[in-house]
Amino acid sequence: MTFQRYAIYYAPPQGAEWSRFATAWLGWDMETGQPVAHPDLDLPVPVAQITATPRKYGLHGTIKPPFRLAPGTTVADLQQALQARCAAMPGIALAGLELSRLGRFLALRPVGNASALAQLAAGCVRDLDVFRAPASAAELARRRAKGLSPAQEDNLTRWGYPYVMDQFRFHITLTGRLDPEVLTPVTRALDTALSPLLPAPFLIPDLALVGEDADGRFHLIHRYTLSG
Repeated sequence: MTFQRYAIYYAPPQGAEWSRFATAWLGWDMETGQPVAHPDLDLPVPVAQITATPRKYGLHGTIKPPFRLAPGTTVADLQQALQARCAAMPGIALAGLELSRLGRFLALRPVGNASALAQLAAGCVRDLDVFRAPASAAELARRRAKGLSPAQEDNLTRWGYPYVMDQFRFHITLTGRLDPEVLTPVTRALDTALSPLLPAPFLIPDLALVGEDADGRFHLIHRYTLSG
């Protein structure tokens, strides 16, 4: 399969109960490259509507945001570099995951000190940036239209994305932006169905290379063990 963009993700374990539920919640399994039936929950609007925005990305935590390959680089080069990077970094153990509100959307966030995870992400953004083609003028304009702080503008200019380095906040997105009257009951439903399944501790043993197909959906290409 040919991909138009690539990214480095934390991809939750396929066999864990919490990740099986959350994958079905989104409706897209990037590991199999197939749609998944949504769970049947009592909600004010359909799950498919709630998860329409994040669905195509799959269940993930972004480490290095999506990018097009730079001229003169290849996927094989990227794979080799990512494998070497992961071989030099240890796996990460955090206290757990919890359901959180981030503005008007819901996500899973790590519990406790996540500085080691932030350092891992910063290293991947920096060391693999040679594979990233510069962001287009249209993409830069779209990012700036949302309003950026000076630090976010610096990141956008240097790394092609505002929310990296000191602006990085690891999260696993579960919804799009929700109206207040929808946000509360969706939070309640997910807290009941998903929160009891969440891992403690929360382990990150590997990173995944993923690719975006022509329809904008992301597929898991390969996992690389953090073995440093």
